[in-house]
Amino acid sequence: MATQHLTREFVRRERMGTRRTVLRAVDDLTLTIAPGEAVGYIGANGAGKSTTIKMLTGILTPSAGQVRTGGLDPLRHRKELARRIGVVFGQRSQLWWDLPTAESFRILGAIHRLGAQRTATRTQELVERLELGEYLDRPVRQLSLGQRMRAEIAAALLHSPELLILDEPTIGLDVLSKQRLREFLVAERAAYGRTLLLTTHDMGDIERLCDRVLVVDRGRLVYDGSLPGLAAQVGAQRVLVVDLAAPTPDLIGIPATTHLGSQADGLRQRLAFDPAATSAAVVLAAVATRAEVRDLSIEEPDIEDVVRRLYLAAR
Repeated sequence: MATQHLTREFVRRERMGTRRTVLRAVDDLTLTIAPGEAVGYIGANGAGKSTTIKMLTGILTPSAGQVRTGGLDPLRHRKELARRIGVVFGQRSQLWWDLPTAESFRILGAIHRLGAQRTATRTQELVERLELGEYLDRPVRQLSLGQRMRAEIAAALLHSPELLILDEPTIGLDVLSKQRLREFLVAERAAYGRTLLLTTHDMGDIERLCDRVLVVDRGRLVYDGSLPGLAAQVGAQRVLVVDLAAPTPDLIGIPATTHLGSQADGLRQRLAFDPAATSAAVVLAAVATRAEVRDLSIEEPDIEDVVRRLYLAAR
Protein backbone atom coordinates (compact mmCIF):
# COMPACT_ATOMS: atom_id res chain seq x y z
CA MET A 1 0.00 0.00 0.00
CA ALA A 2 1.48 3.34 -1.02
CA THR A 3 0.62 6.95 -1.73
CA GLN A 4 2.59 9.60 -3.61
CA HIS A 5 1.84 13.29 -3.07
CA LEU A 6 -1.75 12.35 -2.26
CA THR A 7 -4.01 15.37 -1.86
CA ARG A 8 -7.73 15.80 -1.31
CA GLU A 9 -9.52 19.15 -1.28
CA PHE A 10 -13.12 19.97 -0.44
CA VAL A 11 -14.92 23.10 -1.57
CA ARG A 12 -17.15 24.73 1.03
CA ARG A 13 -19.70 27.36 -0.02
CA GLU A 14 -20.94 30.05 2.29
CA ARG A 15 -24.57 29.54 3.21
CA MET A 16 -25.88 32.94 2.14
CA GLY A 17 -23.53 33.81 -0.69
CA THR A 18 -21.35 32.65 -3.54
CA ARG A 19 -18.04 32.78 -1.73
CA ARG A 20 -16.16 29.48 -1.79
CA THR A 21 -13.50 28.19 0.60
CA VAL A 22 -11.14 25.37 -0.29
CA LEU A 23 -10.32 23.00 2.55
CA ARG A 24 -7.30 20.72 2.06
CA ALA A 25 -8.05 17.64 4.16
CA VAL A 26 -5.04 15.61 2.93
CA ASP A 27 -1.97 17.54 1.84
CA ASP A 28 0.83 16.03 -0.27
CA LEU A 29 0.83 12.72 1.64
CA THR A 30 3.52 10.19 0.70
CA LEU A 31 3.80 6.92 2.60
CA THR A 32 4.40 3.20 2.11
CA ILE A 33 3.10 0.28 4.17
CA ALA A 34 4.68 -3.12 3.51
CA PRO A 35 2.71 -6.39 3.51
CA GLY A 36 2.37 -7.79 7.03
CA GLU A 37 3.01 -4.50 8.84
CA ALA A 38 0.79 -3.26 11.66
CA VAL A 39 0.62 0.53 11.40
CA GLY A 40 -1.18 3.05 13.57
CA TYR A 41 -2.40 6.16 11.75
CA ILE A 42 -3.17 8.83 14.32
CA GLY A 43 -4.06 12.48 14.51
CA ALA A 44 -6.52 14.95 15.98
CA ASN A 45 -10.11 15.23 14.77
CA GLY A 46 -10.07 16.74 11.29
CA ALA A 47 -6.42 15.79 10.68
CA GLY A 48 -7.30 13.82 7.53
CA LYS A 49 -7.28 10.21 8.75
CA SER A 50 -10.72 9.10 7.54
CA THR A 51 -10.29 11.01 4.27
CA THR A 52 -7.06 9.09 3.63
CA ILE A 53 -8.78 5.77 4.27
CA LYS A 54 -11.63 6.66 1.93
CA MET A 55 -9.10 7.31 -0.84
CA LEU A 56 -7.21 4.09 -0.05
CA THR A 57 -10.45 2.13 -0.42
CA GLY A 58 -11.81 3.93 -3.50
CA ILE A 59 -14.65 5.77 -1.78
CA LEU A 60 -13.15 9.19 -2.52
CA THR A 61 -11.29 10.44 -5.60
CA PRO A 62 -7.96 12.19 -4.89
CA SER A 63 -7.65 15.82 -5.98
CA ALA A 64 -4.01 15.13 -6.85
CA GLY A 65 -1.34 12.46 -6.43
CA GLN A 66 -1.44 8.70 -6.64
CA VAL A 67 -2.65 5.89 -4.40
CA ARG A 68 -2.18 2.13 -4.68
CA THR A 69 -3.73 -0.40 -2.33
CA GLY A 70 -2.48 -3.94 -2.75
CA GLY A 71 -0.88 -2.77 -5.97
CA LEU A 72 -4.27 -1.71 -7.37
CA ASP A 73 -5.76 1.65 -8.26
CA PRO A 74 -8.69 1.81 -5.80
CA LEU A 75 -10.93 3.68 -8.22
CA ARG A 76 -10.31 1.61 -11.33
CA HIS A 77 -10.26 -1.77 -9.57
CA ARG A 78 -12.84 -1.38 -6.80
CA LYS A 79 -14.37 -4.84 -7.21
CA GLU A 80 -11.05 -6.65 -7.20
CA LEU A 81 -9.83 -4.55 -4.30
CA ALA A 82 -12.97 -5.37 -2.28
CA ARG A 83 -11.98 -9.05 -2.40
CA ARG A 84 -8.57 -8.28 -0.92
CA ILE A 85 -9.34 -5.82 1.87
CA GLY A 86 -11.58 -5.70 4.93
CA VAL A 87 -12.72 -2.37 6.37
CA VAL A 88 -14.44 -1.47 9.64
CA PHE A 89 -15.66 2.06 10.27
CA GLY A 90 -16.37 2.45 13.98
CA GLN A 91 -19.57 4.44 13.48
CA ARG A 92 -20.90 2.69 10.35
CA SER A 93 -22.16 -0.85 9.94
CA GLN A 94 -21.83 -3.42 7.18
CA LEU A 95 -24.32 -5.69 8.94
CA TRP A 96 -28.07 -5.75 8.24
CA TRP A 97 -29.71 -4.02 11.18
CA ASP A 98 -32.93 -6.08 11.41
CA LEU A 99 -31.51 -9.47 10.41
CA PRO A 100 -29.91 -12.07 12.69
CA THR A 101 -26.14 -11.74 12.80
CA ALA A 102 -25.69 -15.17 11.21
CA GLU A 103 -27.80 -14.10 8.23
CA SER A 104 -25.54 -11.08 7.67
CA PHE A 105 -22.57 -13.44 7.49
CA ARG A 106 -24.34 -15.65 4.94
CA ILE A 107 -25.20 -12.63 2.78
CA LEU A 108 -21.62 -11.35 2.94
CA GLY A 109 -20.34 -14.80 2.02
CA ALA A 110 -22.56 -14.74 -1.06
CA ILE A 111 -21.42 -11.22 -1.97
CA HIS A 112 -17.79 -12.36 -1.83
CA ARG A 113 -18.69 -15.59 -3.70
CA LEU A 114 -17.14 -17.78 -1.03
CA GLY A 115 -19.51 -20.70 -1.45
CA ALA A 116 -21.73 -22.13 1.28
CA GLN A 117 -19.13 -24.50 2.75
CA ARG A 118 -16.31 -21.97 2.92
CA THR A 119 -18.67 -19.35 4.38
CA ALA A 120 -19.83 -21.78 7.07
CA THR A 121 -16.30 -22.89 7.95
CA ARG A 122 -14.87 -19.38 8.17
CA THR A 123 -17.93 -18.11 10.08
CA GLN A 124 -17.54 -20.88 12.65
CA GLU A 125 -13.84 -20.05 13.11
CA LEU A 126 -14.52 -16.37 13.64
CA VAL A 127 -17.54 -16.99 15.88
CA GLU A 128 -15.46 -19.19 18.17
CA ARG A 129 -12.48 -16.85 18.33
CA LEU A 130 -14.63 -13.73 18.86
CA GLU A 131 -17.08 -15.44 21.25
CA LEU A 132 -20.15 -14.65 19.16
CA GLY A 133 -21.96 -17.97 19.44
CA GLU A 134 -24.81 -16.90 21.70
CA TYR A 135 -25.56 -13.80 19.59
CA LEU A 136 -25.81 -15.36 16.12
CA ASP A 137 -29.60 -15.64 16.10
CA ARG A 138 -30.11 -12.17 17.57
CA PRO A 139 -30.89 -9.21 15.27
CA VAL A 140 -27.94 -6.85 14.95
CA ARG A 141 -29.99 -4.00 16.42
CA GLN A 142 -30.27 -5.96 19.69
CA LEU A 143 -26.52 -6.39 20.15
CA SER A 144 -24.55 -4.31 22.61
CA LEU A 145 -21.89 -2.02 21.17
CA GLY A 146 -19.10 -4.45 22.11
CA GLN A 147 -20.95 -7.43 20.62
CA ARG A 148 -21.71 -5.52 17.42
CA MET A 149 -18.11 -4.39 16.99
CA ARG A 150 -16.87 -7.96 17.31
CA ALA A 151 -19.44 -8.97 14.70
CA GLU A 152 -18.29 -6.10 12.43
CA ILE A 153 -14.69 -7.32 12.60
CA ALA A 154 -15.80 -10.88 11.90
CA ALA A 155 -17.70 -9.61 8.86
CA ALA A 156 -14.63 -7.70 7.62
CA LEU A 157 -12.47 -10.82 7.95
CA LEU A 158 -14.97 -13.34 6.55
CA HIS A 159 -13.33 -13.41 3.12
CA SER A 160 -9.79 -13.60 4.58
CA PRO A 161 -8.51 -10.25 3.22
CA GLU A 162 -4.84 -9.43 2.86
CA LEU A 163 -5.33 -6.00 4.41
CA LEU A 164 -7.53 -5.04 7.37
CA ILE A 165 -8.34 -1.34 7.83
CA LEU A 166 -9.90 -0.36 11.14
CA ASP A 167 -11.20 3.17 11.63
CA GLU A 168 -11.88 3.80 15.34
CA PRO A 169 -12.84 0.17 16.06
CA THR A 170 -12.91 0.52 19.87
CA ILE A 171 -14.74 3.85 20.11
CA GLY A 172 -17.27 3.73 22.94
CA LEU A 173 -16.29 0.24 24.10
CA ASP A 174 -15.77 -0.71 27.73
CA VAL A 175 -12.39 -1.95 28.99
CA LEU A 176 -13.26 -5.66 28.71
CA SER A 177 -14.60 -5.33 25.16
CA LYS A 178 -11.47 -3.44 24.10
CA GLN A 179 -9.26 -6.10 25.60
CA ARG A 180 -11.11 -8.90 23.81
CA LEU A 181 -10.79 -7.15 20.47
CA ARG A 182 -7.11 -6.40 20.95
CA GLU A 183 -6.30 -10.00 21.91
CA PHE A 184 -8.17 -11.30 18.88
CA LEU A 185 -6.41 -8.94 16.48
CA VAL A 186 -2.98 -9.86 17.83
CA ALA A 187 -3.79 -13.57 17.39
CA GLU A 188 -5.26 -13.00 13.91
CA ARG A 189 -2.12 -11.26 12.68
CA ALA A 190 0.10 -13.93 14.23
CA ALA A 191 -1.90 -16.68 12.51
CA TYR A 192 -2.36 -15.13 9.06
CA GLY A 193 0.19 -12.31 8.75
CA ARG A 194 -2.40 -9.75 7.71
CA THR A 195 -1.46 -6.15 7.09
CA LEU A 196 -3.20 -3.86 9.60
CA LEU A 197 -3.89 -0.14 9.26
CA LEU A 198 -5.48 1.28 12.38
CA THR A 199 -6.80 4.77 13.06
CA THR A 200 -7.79 5.50 16.63
CA HIS A 201 -7.79 8.08 19.40
CA ASP A 202 -7.12 5.30 21.92
CA MET A 203 -3.38 5.13 22.46
CA GLY A 204 -3.82 1.75 24.15
CA ASP A 205 -4.81 0.34 20.76
CA ILE A 206 -1.63 1.69 19.17
CA GLU A 207 0.62 0.44 21.96
CA ARG A 208 -0.79 -3.09 21.91
CA LEU A 209 -1.41 -3.62 18.21
CA CYS A 210 1.06 -1.60 16.13
CA ASP A 211 4.77 -1.82 15.34
CA ARG A 212 4.90 1.53 13.57
CA VAL A 213 3.03 4.80 13.91
CA LEU A 214 2.23 7.54 11.40
CA VAL A 215 1.14 10.90 12.80
CA VAL A 216 -0.78 13.31 10.59
CA ASP A 217 -1.51 16.95 11.36
CA ARG A 218 -3.74 19.08 9.12
CA GLY A 219 -3.40 16.53 6.34
CA ARG A 220 0.41 16.37 6.44
CA LEU A 221 2.58 13.54 7.71
CA VAL A 222 4.61 14.84 10.65
CA TYR A 223 6.06 11.59 11.99
CA ASP A 224 6.78 8.08 10.70
CA GLY A 225 8.50 5.62 13.02
CA SER A 226 8.21 3.65 16.24
CA LEU A 227 6.38 4.65 19.40
CA PRO A 228 9.62 4.86 21.42
CA GLY A 229 11.11 7.00 18.65
CA LEU A 230 8.09 9.28 18.79
CA ALA A 231 8.54 9.74 22.52
CA ALA A 232 12.26 10.44 22.06
CA GLN A 233 11.62 13.02 19.35
CA VAL A 234 9.58 15.23 21.66
CA GLY A 235 11.75 14.62 24.71
CA ALA A 236 9.21 12.57 26.65
CA GLN A 237 10.55 11.09 29.87
CA ARG A 238 10.21 7.73 31.59
CA VAL A 239 9.55 7.59 35.33
CA LEU A 240 11.24 5.23 37.79
CA VAL A 241 9.01 4.53 40.79
CA VAL A 242 10.92 3.07 43.74
CA ASP A 243 9.53 1.59 46.95
CA LEU A 244 12.13 1.90 49.70
CA ALA A 245 12.73 -0.19 52.82
CA ALA A 246 12.58 2.79 55.21
CA PRO A 247 11.42 6.43 55.17
CA THR A 248 13.98 8.33 53.13
CA PRO A 249 14.61 12.03 52.40
CA ASP A 250 13.78 13.12 48.86
CA LEU A 251 16.20 11.57 46.37
CA ILE A 252 17.26 14.91 44.93
CA GLY A 253 20.52 15.10 43.03
CA ILE A 254 20.45 11.68 41.36
CA PRO A 255 22.36 12.34 38.09
CA ALA A 256 20.24 12.92 34.96
CA THR A 257 16.94 12.74 36.86
CA THR A 258 14.20 15.03 38.10
CA HIS A 259 12.58 14.21 41.43
CA LEU A 260 8.82 14.30 40.88
CA GLY A 261 7.61 13.61 44.41
CA SER A 262 7.48 11.36 47.45
CA GLN A 263 4.76 9.50 49.33
CA ALA A 264 4.47 7.99 52.81
CA ASP A 265 7.43 9.88 54.29
CA GLY A 266 9.61 8.95 51.36
CA LEU A 267 8.82 5.24 51.22
CA ARG A 268 7.77 5.66 47.59
CA GLN A 269 9.52 8.14 45.30
CA ARG A 270 9.25 8.99 41.60
CA LEU A 271 12.21 10.03 39.43
CA ALA A 272 11.86 11.15 35.81
CA PHE A 273 14.67 10.60 33.32
CA ASP A 274 15.32 10.96 29.62
CA PRO A 275 16.00 7.49 28.15
CA ALA A 276 18.27 9.11 25.54
CA ALA A 277 20.53 10.44 28.32
CA THR A 278 20.55 7.57 30.81
CA SER A 279 18.93 4.23 31.58
CA ALA A 280 16.69 2.87 34.32
CA ALA A 281 19.54 0.58 35.43
CA VAL A 282 21.92 3.51 35.92
CA VAL A 283 19.32 5.52 37.83
CA LEU A 284 18.48 2.51 40.02
CA ALA A 285 22.14 1.93 40.82
CA ALA A 286 22.46 5.55 41.95
CA VAL A 287 19.34 5.25 44.10
CA ALA A 288 20.69 2.06 45.69
CA THR A 289 23.75 3.93 46.99
CA ARG A 290 21.41 6.12 49.09
CA ALA A 291 18.60 3.77 50.12
CA GLU A 292 17.54 0.12 50.14
CA VAL A 293 15.12 -0.55 47.29
CA ARG A 294 12.33 -3.09 47.99
CA ASP A 295 10.42 -2.79 44.72
CA LEU A 296 10.31 -0.71 41.56
CA SER A 297 8.32 -0.06 38.42
CA ILE A 298 8.74 1.96 35.23
CA GLU A 299 6.09 4.34 33.94
CA GLU A 300 6.30 4.84 30.18
CA PRO A 301 5.55 8.25 28.59
CA ASP A 302 1.87 9.02 28.16
CA ILE A 303 1.38 8.63 24.41
CA GLU A 304 -1.42 11.19 24.18
CA ASP A 305 0.89 13.75 25.73
CA VAL A 306 3.66 12.73 23.31
CA VAL A 307 1.38 13.26 20.30
CA ARG A 308 0.19 16.60 21.69
CA ARG A 309 3.78 17.78 21.96
CA LEU A 310 4.47 16.68 18.40
CA TYR A 311 1.50 18.69 17.14
CA LEU A 312 2.76 21.78 18.95
CA ALA A 313 6.23 21.32 17.47
CA ALA A 314 4.76 20.88 13.97
CA ARG A 315 2.84 24.13 14.23
